[in-house]
Amino acid sequence: MSANVAPQDPTQGEPPRRVLVVGGDSGIGRATATALATDATAVTVTWFGDEEGARETSDEVERRGARCHLVELDLREPSRGAAAVDEAVRVMDGLDAVVLVAGTGTATPLLELELDRWREVLAVDLDGAFVCLQAAARHLVAQGTGGRVVAITSVHEHAPRVGAAPYCAAKAGLGLLVQVAALELAEHGITVNAVAPGEIATPMTGQEDEDVLQGHDRPGIPVARPGDAREVAAVVRFLCGPEAGYVTGASWLVDGGMTPMGPMAGSHLTSHDWRRP
Repeated sequence: MSANVAPQDPTQGEPPRRVLVVGGDSGIGRATATALATDATAVTVTWFGDEEGARETSDEVERRGARCHLVELDLREPSRGAAAVDEAVRVMDGLDAVVLVAGTGTATPLLELELDRWREVLAVDLDGAFVCLQAAARHLVAQGTGGRVVAITSVHEHAPRVGAAPYCAAKAGLGLLVQVAALELAEHGITVNAVAPGEIATPMTGQEDEDVLQGHDRPGIPVARPGDAREVAAVVRFLCGPEAGYVTGASWLVDGGMTPMGPMAGSHLTSHDWRRP
């Protein structure tokens, strides 16, 4: 390289223009779709069970200046994920980033857990994520222009929770799937990362639309409050952008310090209430 030629700055690329958010009718999915719409020209959002919520997400995306396409997707039948990805690519004429948000969970003790419920959680949280990731990656590889994949896992990718056996198993599995995909897809210019939220004020935790900065006290979380979905979406947006081109195979905790509290919380518990979901 000539001494008079500056090296290319790899962080100065384009943000994703065509984005797919799998599971965007509320919570983290809606916040993510809205955040990415700021730089996007088109966003496809899949939804299940909350059509009104999906339309609200669409309205927010379009207020940010991007076109929004809605696709109904029930990942209890994971094989349907591939067709939804194909439709998104067709409608947007390509794909630059996919964020896998859709999920479900349980609050059932292990000894009371039915096999059908176990299978349902694994189908949505792990099988469905795999099918959508694989289908999206095939399109990205065929395009030959690189891309971004982000999977929303959970702190329970890394640490267990009483009453959440299938959820924890699925999220841990998804975390390692992300790492394998990161290794295999790197040669195609595709990064694959996980974002692992802690307690976030969403419909899943019964705290939608709450002000997380007021009226909360979480002694077991160092920042002493739940998180806001937009705080998760901000990390996703970074991972989908050009500045994160050297980040792949990582799991980003967005939990207010909850996960590192394990030994501290254990040494300061004063009752056995934790034994019940």
